[in-house]
Amino acid sequence: MNRTLVWILGALAAVLIGLLVWRGMTPQGNASTPPAASEPLSPSPSPQPSPPASSESAEDGASIRLTGAGSSFSYPLYTRMFQAYHEARGVQVNYQSIGSSGGQRQLLAQTVDFAGTDAPVSEETEQEIPDGNAIVHIPTELGAIVVIYNLEGLSEPLTFDGPTLARIFLGEIQNWNDPAIAALNEGATLPDLPITVVHRSDGSGSSFVFTDYLSSVSSEWESRVGRDTAPNWPVGLGGKGNEGIAGIVSQTPGAIGYVELIYSLQNDIPNARIVNASGNAVAATLESVNAAAAGVEIPADARVSIVNTPAENGYPIATYSWMILYRDQDYSGRSREHAQALVDLAAWMISEGQQYTEPLDYARLPQNAVDRGIELLRTVNYAGEALYRENSPAASP
Repeated sequence: MNRTLVWILGALAAVLIGLLVWRGMTPQGNASTPPAASEPLSPSPSPQPSPPASSESAEDGASIRLTGAGSSFSYPLYTRMFQAYHEARGVQVNYQSIGSSGGQRQLLAQTVDFAGTDAPVSEETEQEIPDGNAIVHIPTELGAIVVIYNLEGLSEPLTFDGPTLARIFLGEIQNWNDPAIAALNEGATLPDLPITVVHRSDGSGSSFVFTDYLSSVSSEWESRVGRDTAPNWPVGLGGKGNEGIAGIVSQTPGAIGYVELIYSLQNDIPNARIVNASGNAVAATLESVNAAAAGVEIPADARVSIVNTPAENGYPIATYSWMILYRDQDYSGRSREHAQALVDLAAWMISEGQQYTEPLDYARLPQNAVDRGIELLRTVNYAGEALYRENSPAASP
């Protein structure tokens, strides 16, 4: 199959996969079961929220519209959270899944109220923040980047370790029956089939997390490629968003890629167990992601990596994701009410909104991350006046 045909089929599959994931996020959907093939699929990239829960809620926030953009990793969760928040408070939130790098760029351009990102804002990017302002990182959830593949005839999930994955994505291991893969999967019948590497074509927090992990387990990867939202990939096909990678992998026998866990589960694409730093092959689950984060100190700015965890049962490609926003909200003619609505939303997401994480196979924030998020929200202000409300109505809608 030539590359052009693979790309076209992958793009079509990506559209379908995005719709399947979206259907799974709606109240009538199931977090781990795609809809039946006969179900009609909406072409809308994001659902319209339901009416407010009460007239009081509508009066509180019906005129407020918040905008965000960024992480496709967080898109399924954010869409469900924002739908629930609209129903409870009447505030509409429009979030576009354009990748973490795109979200950061839009926040820097002040065209959105907030961005979603799985890659912390770099020191270099911080130099571009306008008017001497600052960006704060509010942790919103924990999740897993999983390695997906398209191979038939396997009765058990494959197992990979970090060095082997690095060699695959460097193009050094090119066939599925390579001895390095076979040694990790005794008893599996591996085909004599070329490996097609699939990676993100857009700037991506998922790519940052994946390459952060590969850099932590392979000195060759770290020196040749390193950790980045848009690395110079040595080999492979590019797909836009988690949907794009899932689409290409699902349509390409022999393909391998990386996505957030829900994109594997919703679309019935197998994902591999990964050997962690303790030598245990661990599947991505709520428990193994929580184990990766357990006991990890959250720094003052909340920017932390939890890849390559030493935890015995921890999944090694786990990550936090963040909502990022400006510390000083008095910019570009914004009203205080608009800024207040944004901080109330963030406060709700790290408190009441956490109930929506586990049904979509994300992990809830540990208490130390919630506490750090509250501390950071207390620094957000409008013309010097703090916006975080200790008894915020958003926390208990």
